[in-house]
Amino acid sequence: MPHPTPPSVLRRPQLWIGTGLIAAVVSMLFALLYVGGNVNPRGNLRDLPVALVNADAGADAGGRRVALGEQVVSGIEKAAEGDKSIDWQLVTREEADKRLGSGKVFGALVIPKDFSATVTALGAPQPPAQGKPAPPTITVLTNQSAGSIGSSMSSQAAQKAAHAASAQIGQELLKQAAAQKTPLPTAAQLKLADPVTVAVADGHPVGSRSAMGLSAFYYALVLVVCGMLGANLVNSQVDTALGYLHTDYGPVRKREPVQHTSRVRTLAVGIALMLGMSVIMGTLVEVATVAILDMDASHLGLLWVYSVATIAVVGIGGLALFAAFGTPGMLLATIVFIAMAVPSSGATVPLQALPGFFHGLAEFEPLRQITEGLRSILFYGAQADAGLTRAWTAMGIALVAALLFGFGITRLYDRRGLHRIPHPAADEAVVETPEQPAATEAPAPAKA
Repeated sequence: MPHPTPPSVLRRPQLWIGTGLIAAVVSMLFALLYVGGNVNPRGNLRDLPVALVNADAGADAGGRRVALGEQVVSGIEKAAEGDKSIDWQLVTREEADKRLGSGKVFGALVIPKDFSATVTALGAPQPPAQGKPAPPTITVLTNQSAGSIGSSMSSQAAQKAAHAASAQIGQELLKQAAAQKTPLPTAAQLKLADPVTVAVADGHPVGSRSAMGLSAFYYALVLVVCGMLGANLVNSQVDTALGYLHTDYGPVRKREPVQHTSRVRTLAVGIALMLGMSVIMGTLVEVATVAILDMDASHLGLLWVYSVATIAVVGIGGLALFAAFGTPGMLLATIVFIAMAVPSSGATVPLQALPGFFHGLAEFEPLRQITEGLRSILFYGAQADAGLTRAWTAMGIALVAALLFGFGITRLYDRRGLHRIPHPAADEAVVETPEQPAATEAPAPAKA
């Protein structure tokens, strides 16, 4: 039978159809998930948590009590009734700092204790010796550790609310000045029209070597990729050691004798090897990022345990998919751990700014849980309620699910006799021998 030539292989319709369908599905899926999740974050924004602090003590002005802080809060809450993009959480300053320090809010708007006093001082006549009154200030706090885009959205919303409050207060001050029938210079009128200074500060500072709060996400992505690559490596190496695959070293091809074993045992061998590889890979990831790249990190022992466990769980999940689906398992692992996980992680664009479909993915996709756990370790002092408990719980559930799924499917295959090489005779090496020339027939004896 003649050997196929490259042109003849390319003329096979099944080669083009099969490859084309896989390429089409992968490209369309990645485009829809990656771009679809991030294409319109402001239009999808719903209930972004932002703390609202009113520490204003009020002031006496013209024989009446003035509480301008309450007026600002009332204005913000009234405006929020028709705009559901921001979830304003009215809390104390201590509670705001706590939520900023655990990633529960993306920012805060703080009205200081002397707000009413400083505002009323602008409209009151000042003795020449006393000098200019201190300008009233509202502080906007950011929180890059919760995500730079979410922090930016929070800051913009808080600044907009503060400037709107300043304009409203300015109108009242101008009315009071007009009632006094005292002409004001143009500069003074402009000052009264927008009297409040809006200051922006970092509510929960992160280190300079933390990728502006994104180091937790990048570290988590490295762990997931290491787990996937580790599973792929372990799967191929185990198959090679058992004689199911050839190994090519340049022009040399080597194949070990086939060792017939069950699918369950094959998966068990792969998991044992993956556990060993996860220790090596997790250690080197931490060495590379912390020791060599000098990434800001604390709780290094916990970070090491978390890194090793994450790589192991992702790798075991990948091996379970390989054992159940074979070669397509790699494509499924890529879709589960990368294509659907990255846009639903909430690490770059907050979940509150993603379409509703991604909210459902975020409940079980591993990258979100892994990232939140790393944020807790790297930014929030390893607080349990800052995402670490949820991460460990999700990791445990994922491990149990992967083991049950992987061993359940492989045991089913074994019980039904669906072995990887059904007939041992097929494993025998075929030795090719040089072709022998055809025997020539002896000449017939001549007739007498």
